Amino acid sequence: MFTGIIEELGEVAELRHGADSAVMTIRGPLVTSDATLGSSIAVDGVCLTVTAVDGDLFSVDVMAETLARSGLGRLAPGARVNLERALPAGGRMSGHIVQGHVDGTGRILQRRPGDRWEVVRISAPQNLQRYIVEKGSIAVDGTSLTVSATGPGWFEIGLIPTTLATTVLGTLPVGEEVNLEADVIAKYVESLLAGREAPDPSQSNRPDVTRTASAATTTTTQPTTTQPTTSQPTTTQGELR
Repeated sequence: MFTGIIEELGEVAELRHGADSAVMTIRGPLVTSDATLGSSIAVDGVCLTVTAVDGDLFSVDVMAETLARSGLGRLAPGARVNLERALPAGGRMSGHIVQGHVDGTGRILQRRPGDRWEVVRISAPQNLQRYIVEKGSIAVDGTSLTVSATGPGWFEIGLIPTTLATTVLGTLPVGEEVNLEADVIAKYVESLLAGREAPDPSQSNRPDVTRTASAATTTTTQPTTTQPTTSQPTTTQGELR
């Protein structure tokens, strides 16, 4: 798990494409300082497993599905990338929960500079728009950011000087592709609500206890016994009781 607080700007040293995967080697002195085989490092928001460490270089394997879903496949040697190590137990949650599982990509539509910050408008795929809400969190190239505004097919974020200086977002031009990961809490809530509305398959084959009990109840008709009638004598005192 990550927090979306970028630790270092790394540089792609090599990218070797195979038939259905790629091997990427990245220079990152800080994140490699304690990296070992199997360590998790987020590269532009994509959680990848370290397969080799050589000085300030580390290598990762990138599967075809990751290349297709994220923008890592477009990178070339010399490209700058956001780097973050996995959150250690007891570490500070300074951003928000970022899994490193990219949901899709968007493109920078507009950049509006201000006095000390910059507003960036980014396109959002239709399947992600329902998770993007004003004042909510979203990871853009692995950077934890707060959504400042939304519209049909887009959302906006504000970048402060620190974010502009320490992440790749400070230099990306209009039209550039960025990795997007929606807030996982929103996805869990949607899944839970969908589960409440859908019938429980485990209950579909269970017998209806009420109906079964009702069907098992039978009514026994008792024979009617006709008692013989005894004729009573008529008296002047009225009906005998």
